[in-house]
Amino acid sequence: MTIPARPADARQVDPRGLRLAAWLTSAVLVAVLLTGSGVLLAVQLAVFAVGALAGLRYAPYGLLFRVLVAPRLGPPTEREAEGPPRFAQAVGAGFALVGLVGYATGLPVLGAVATGAALVAALLNATTGFCLGCEVYLLARRATASRSAGPHPA
Repeated sequence: MTIPARPADARQVDPRGLRLAAWLTSAVLVAVLLTGSGVLLAVQLAVFAVGALAGLRYAPYGLLFRVLVAPRLGPPTEREAEGPPRFAQAVGAGFALVGLVGYATGLPVLGAVATGAALVAALLNATTGFCLGCEVYLLARRATASRSAGPHPA
């Protein structure tokens, strides 16, 4: 899903980096599910939080892509606005936080369910390029834009 940025100065990201991040996230979340490791989930929570709060250019997987992978590829043929995937990182952080609370408080089923939900979204993005969190962001934006526009005349 490629969406144009609204403001001229909006940050744009390479969607190939987003797909790599989704694959790496999926691998970490699978490892969490296999081991029940709250520590590993806390690391992934930190990765999500950096992407959501500081921006994707500072997210560890984004840095990895820019430094190690992107130089070996040609320039991107398209770019995406940073807002929707950044929102998706915040959603992932929310699920990781719930999962971490589950594992830390002796509720491993809660930890596994929350981690599994994040894994489904990450795998969907990694395998198809469909970003569930991005779609939620766009739906919310449309809903708030239509509400702020007021009722349409009949």
